[in-house]
Amino acid sequence: MKKTLLSVIFLLPVAAFSQSITGRITETGNGVSYVEVVAIKDQKKQTALSDEKGNYSLKLFENGNYNIKLIQDGVEISNKDIQINGSVKQDFLIEKKKEKQIEGVTLTSRKKLIERKADRLVFNVANSVASQGMDGVDALATTPLVKVDDNTGVSIVGKSGVAVMINDRILNLSPAELVTYLKSLRSENIEKIEVITAPPAKYEAQGNSGLINIVLKKNQNLGWSGSLTTSLQQQTYTGTSNSATINYQNEKLRSSLKLRQNKYAKHSYENYWIEGADGLKSNDNRRDFGDGLGANLSIDYQLGSKSSIGFIYDYGFGHSNMDIVNTSNYFQNSSYTNTLFTDAAHRGTSMQHTASAYYDLKFGKQDNKLSITGNYFSNVPDTTINFTTTESSGDRFVVKSPSMVDYKIYSGQADLTLPYQFAKTETGVKFTNFDNNSKIAYQNLTNGSYVTDPLKSNEFDYNEKNYAAYISFEKSFNEKWSAKAGLRYEYSVVSGNSLTSGQQTENSYGNFFPTAYISYKSNENNTFNLNYSKRINRPGFRAINPYRWYININSYFTGNPFLKPSINHNIEFSYIYKGKLSASAYFQRTVEGFGQLATLKNENRISTFENYYNQNSMGVSLNYSDTFFKKWEANYSANYSYMNTDVFATDAESRKGSSYDFDIQNNISLNKSKTIQLILNYWFRLPSNSRNVYMDFAGSFTSGLKISLMERNLQMNVMVSDIFKQGKSVGKIYYTTGIHSYNNYYDARRLNLSVTYTFGNRKIKGESRNVNFEEKSRAN
Repeated sequence: MKKTLLSVIFLLPVAAFSQSITGRITETGNGVSYVEVVAIKDQKKQTALSDEKGNYSLKLFENGNYNIKLIQDGVEISNKDIQINGSVKQDFLIEKKKEKQIEGVTLTSRKKLIERKADRLVFNVANSVASQGMDGVDALATTPLVKVDDNTGVSIVGKSGVAVMINDRILNLSPAELVTYLKSLRSENIEKIEVITAPPAKYEAQGNSGLINIVLKKNQNLGWSGSLTTSLQQQTYTGTSNSATINYQNEKLRSSLKLRQNKYAKHSYENYWIEGADGLKSNDNRRDFGDGLGANLSIDYQLGSKSSIGFIYDYGFGHSNMDIVNTSNYFQNSSYTNTLFTDAAHRGTSMQHTASAYYDLKFGKQDNKLSITGNYFSNVPDTTINFTTTESSGDRFVVKSPSMVDYKIYSGQADLTLPYQFAKTETGVKFTNFDNNSKIAYQNLTNGSYVTDPLKSNEFDYNEKNYAAYISFEKSFNEKWSAKAGLRYEYSVVSGNSLTSGQQTENSYGNFFPTAYISYKSNENNTFNLNYSKRINRPGFRAINPYRWYININSYFTGNPFLKPSINHNIEFSYIYKGKLSASAYFQRTVEGFGQLATLKNENRISTFENYYNQNSMGVSLNYSDTFFKKWEANYSANYSYMNTDVFATDAESRKGSSYDFDIQNNISLNKSKTIQLILNYWFRLPSNSRNVYMDFAGSFTSGLKISLMERNLQMNVMVSDIFKQGKSVGKIYYTTGIHSYNNYYDARRLNLSVTYTFGNRKIKGESRNVNFEEKSRAN
């Protein structure tokens, strides 16, 4: 199978073209670099870019009359008709512009706030005044179709199983770790957020409902530039965050160093009830607190006109702690039996390293492109849970439960782009190796010493190897119709070994993942897209690790080594009107979906993961963004979904029902220069259903002011979130054995004060390279 796939991918036809146009672009005798040369014939375009000396070379598909345009910094500077017959030499002389040089001002075309493409929705954060001066979580929360929860992480409205990427590299973090990391980012460093509902074959198939890609701003400023940000968050407790970015760029070298620091603390509570033959009323009064430090270094060097190398390194270190006071009352057939009082202290540290190196090469007559990338990721969370449990009888238990998890991920990939006339072709191969070694101990305090309980302790080794290959074709038939199709194959070999119990599991499986897109643009105002994608959602390492995390003597969380990945089929139809109104309708089929389920037997509460449902869901999403009266930036979205869940092999109850989400965002300029902005945002979810869960009403009203000073180099923000304290998580989970109810709040009401100062040269040139590393989300 592997040999066949490699043959299909790399034994592609190679075409040779003898007609070409070459020459040099000059201004006052000096070569002009980075000028785009566009050759147009019969509505077909071919492009090339002049090098550092102004030289350009453009291979053409056929002889004939061509219209040659020169475009510099987005502006057309020359337009000429040329007859091509074989190889033609054509130099261009650019007249020196008579203009007044104004230092520190760059004129650029402004992108739309919301853009809808065939496979994704793009939220241009850099173009939203309302999104400046926020951390990454808040910026993500303002993105259409996206919901962020401090406890459950990031999701696409109406769907589940989403993966989050930074510059095309998946973050391999648990939901709580992901939120903590995103809080260390600043919106000033974010260029755009892409909600990829139907990822192309080039991307990993991981993530049932698609991908969210956060694209950081590129270092485009010649010379030195940078920014400094400091912010204060006041919830029940006070938190702070600081970041600094320093960039340097010349004609060949592009580099950036980003430093980040954050410290947080919040008061949370969780209430959980179980009604049935075995009953429970549990209450957690919790203080979450922690801190983090991080650094990101990126270097890109242009070896020549057609090749470059680069290196990216990210380091993160932090603490994640909780102090919990829990009261658990137990019942049998509604009759009270016992109470457990538990004081628990969770202390965790983690250290993350991510390194990526790449080499890009353009070659051949058509500027074919080869990219080779290597990635390394490690995460070493070290956690200790100390708890003391006292029963109503007076019996007292003191327990220490230290755990250490060591994740390591290696990957290598090669991607080849071939811009043939019949279709733009992309193909590639990838290999990834996952290693997870973990240890946990359960130690009772006996006669002044901690004694390990071997039945509740475990050591687990896990290895997974993934082999992948893909090929895709993209074709524009004319100005109205275009299409793209791809096929990806992934083969996985999985092994797990519990060294303590001797339990071993081995598994291997392969899947094809097709994708297809059709786009029709009837005119400048109306665009229609239809796409299909097949996805897979592999469980994270903790979900398959069989050892137990105890929260008191009777309650624990555990993984399931026999957990299987779920498969998802997505069909989506979307429509865009004038780049302002976006509407989409989708159908999604999930097979062997998995999730976390809780059971209560006597006084033993166990939470684990199971493959327990198949689900059909369909939905409609509407989004409208516009600017009114030149001062009111508005973005409104509404989402409706209906799901039917068929539960099997567990006590979870089959359910069906609807979900409704609304998001209203307003940014109003209070003065003519638009340096003072009023923010009025409100999102809310009506009572909704998903899988076997009913969710009550929830919402959040946010308001504040944004002030720009010093020619917009200084940005100050004052924001208050969840003013009416509606961001609670309230609902019911239905089982055939009873109903589980919850009422949780994670200190969502907060005051945020932030100041950002930008400095340095603003002369723009060049682009940056992003690196794919999608597997990191699995280490959670």
